[in-house]
Amino acid sequence: MRKALIVGIGNLELAPLPGAISDANAIATIIGTNEDGSPNFDVKLITDNNGKITKSKLKGLLKELFDGEHETALFYFSGHGFLNDLGGYVVTSDPEKDDEGVSMDEILSMTNNSKIKNRVVILDCCHSGKFGSSNLISDTSTIIKNGVTILTASKDSQKALEINGHGIFTALLLQALSGGAADLRGSITPGSIYAYIDQALGPWSQRPVFKTNISEFVSLRKINPPIPQDTLRKITTYFRSPEEEFALNPSFEFTEKNADKKNVAIFKDLQKFESVGLVVPVGEEHMYFVAMNSKSCKLTALGYHYWGLVKNRKI
Repeated sequence: MRKALIVGIGNLELAPLPGAISDANAIATIIGTNEDGSPNFDVKLITDNNGKITKSKLKGLLKELFDGEHETALFYFSGHGFLNDLGGYVVTSDPEKDDEGVSMDEILSMTNNSKIKNRVVILDCCHSGKFGSSNLISDTSTIIKNGVTILTASKDSQKALEINGHGIFTALLLQALSGGAADLRGSITPGSIYAYIDQALGPWSQRPVFKTNISEFVSLRKINPPIPQDTLRKITTYFRSPEEEFALNPSFEFTEKNADKKNVAIFKDLQKFESVGLVVPVGEEHMYFVAMNSKSCKLTALGYHYWGLVKNRKI
């Protein structure tokens, strides 16, 4: 059971933000299914194109999201963020002086107190990096309970910018969810998303913020893996230890007169491993010459990592 509340508020009279609506619609579309079409999150999309989203309404939606004992709950917000001496706020459709929206501290309290196993909060708004820190303790204290992950578009002191109809952060988030942040299993996690966005934004740009208190990352979406999982599992068959080299000879190359059918099949797997950085040739530039010159190949550091995952039955 996985549910997601996707909120976009952009029709504020004094400060319209049309990109927020586009952001919410795009995230709701991509997060609802995996690449193969299988269901992912049960999505509730709420934008102020369909009526005002008041403080009361947003609080009610958040309470509903974090209620129950489901596997994962995800809250995504695109809109305006506001910061004052009391803390951070996500701005709703009914802002008033000194009461601009729903307090980030209040949202954090609902997130922390939820019984849902994995709670993920993603904010694309100005000053969003304030989420997870409370003025009740100190400006720098992060108070998130086990099972909570937070990903925000900017530091608490920064604005979140738009470009080409999307927030810069959400544009990168969409790329990450489309496969840019996937591992070789096709899994996309909050950690891999942060790494993808972090590398894309320069040191002088708005900086994403990542806070988490978990023992294991939850996958937010899956794409079709670049290598079939049953092929990837053969890595421990071909390399009995991660330090071992795999010796080849001309019988592994299908164009050779004395090619062995079984060896040719193994060689194709090893070439797939090389294509995604799991294996490198030893003493030759290309795998073809490794076979033709009876050399060997070995695991890369990434290959070591996936060898261990297969060995420990995590793939």
